Amino acid sequence: MCGRFIQERSHTELAGIFDAEPLTDDPGGRFNVAPTDPASVVVERDGRRALTTYRWGLVPHWAADPSVAARHINARAETLATSHAFRDSFARRRCIVPADGFYEWRRLADRRQPFVIHRTDDAPLALAGLWSGWRDPSTGEVRRTFAIVTTQANEAIAALHDRMPVILPRDSWATWLDTEHGDMGELHALLQPTPPDQLEVFAVSPLVNNVRNDGPELIRRLDPQPELAASAGTLGL
Repeated sequence: MCGRFIQERSHTELAGIFDAEPLTDDPGGRFNVAPTDPASVVVERDGRRALTTYRWGLVPHWAADPSVAARHINARAETLATSHAFRDSFARRRCIVPADGFYEWRRLADRRQPFVIHRTDDAPLALAGLWSGWRDPSTGEVRRTFAIVTTQANEAIAALHDRMPVILPRDSWATWLDTEHGDMGELHALLQPTPPDQLEVFAVSPLVNNVRNDGPELIRRLDPQPELAASAGTLGL
């Protein structure tokens, strides 16, 4: 599961990292991106790779109204090809969601303790995403939205949750973004847990529990760190 993430880097830095044209004015510096928020994503359309802004929570083109977004923030890798909500986007509308980290929670006796998961080398995470366009019948406006693909958790995260976002290695970015790429088997092969030695997990302030809080203090490490040991599948957001 992925229910909150970090986009600290500026749009110009992200555009450079992902070799994309910056078509967003999002300044970055966001430490608590929550479902239904706008966020930066990388898409490729008509041969152009761009960094743009879509809203988190996928609204399929056939939806009667946008309220379904809250149920579609994540898409399970195992059922992408058969899910009514996600199969069209998996086939033709894939994106990358850049993140400097994401949050998971452990329930303690007196609180929900948040943890940050990020790369050990501090490079951005390239989260596998899907997007869709939905036309508002009352205004004709097209709203573009996205979901984050999840897979089984690796050993670094399993103590917190049994799911984790799919993190794409750099050499797979072009394949994932190529909307003309039709080999579903090759695409499914990308949807694997990240090797645990590439990720670091550490506890942070409960300030992140409130979606209205934002700022670098949310990712400051707690000292001392609480023990990270629990049964997978019993904890989380």
